[in-house]
Amino acid sequence: MNLKWFVIVNPTSGNGISKKLWPKIKQELIAQQFNFEVAFTEHEEHSTELVQNAINNNFLKIISVGGDGSLHNIINGIFNSNITNYKSIKLGVIPIGTGNDWVKSYQIPINYKKAIEIIKEEYIYQQDIGKLSLTTLKKDFYFNNLAGIGFDGHVVNKVHKYKYLGFLAYIIGALVSLIGFKRKNLHIEFNETTISGKSLMLLIGIGKYSGGGMQLTENVKTNDGLFDISYVKKVSFFTVIKHISKIFNGKATQLPIFNTYKTSVIKVSIKNNENIYIQADGELIETDNFTASIIPRALQFIVPKL
Repeated sequence: MNLKWFVIVNPTSGNGISKKLWPKIKQELIAQQFNFEVAFTEHEEHSTELVQNAINNNFLKIISVGGDGSLHNIINGIFNSNITNYKSIKLGVIPIGTGNDWVKSYQIPINYKKAIEIIKEEYIYQQDIGKLSLTTLKKDFYFNNLAGIGFDGHVVNKVHKYKYLGFLAYIIGALVSLIGFKRKNLHIEFNETTISGKSLMLLIGIGKYSGGGMQLTENVKTNDGLFDISYVKKVSFFTVIKHISKIFNGKATQLPIFNTYKTSVIKVSIKNNENIYIQADGELIETDNFTASIIPRALQFIVPKL
């Protein structure tokens, strides 16, 4: 076992803030007596390769310096690695990104000094991880916060154009996307429930926040072994404008347009071979029918002791 920390820095996170802050972050890690090695991502999903190389070199303590996408790629690297005991890995986060949604569930501060202090304490929380198994393509993707199909995936596709605006990118992306978005034909099965027909979106949640602080899932607990499902058949532009504050204060799921459920497995089929966006932790993945299943308390995250 390698006792050093392996630090993965995405220099493009937060519109390049990671790169600018790294010298200060490095000095703070040294000041707090971290023994570490560092690697910088050079292309999209490079952090997946970096964490797999680190695991092959017996690193079990990883720090992600970046946003939700960086963390997502690191987790996919872990679960697609040769390691069999995922729970032996400790994963800390210094959040520098556009949305920083996952850290909000644990009140991890965006102040890098405080985030490093939290990692230094090494308080462990075993969180559930979601697994998306694509039916035809025979590929697996993992997510630690929230996945979805339909409108939210369409928004993620739009957001990349507005990321320089920070969290406002998600609001603008959503409002722009509502105009002209055509609902997709989905067939959804879980527990004893079947939903079939034109749908706006289906959210499969583990964490509490998404889309730069939106709260669109209900009764979230990140280690209960269950997804928090939100299904919306349709919504108007004016309904969103009228209730926009509820999207951020957690009351949106009380609106009649929301149907909420809990399950550990859900199957989704895309009808009529429609082209539809699927996202996991704000990252677009390939279009296919899929099964989402939960891996209970699969990974050790370093979080504040609340």
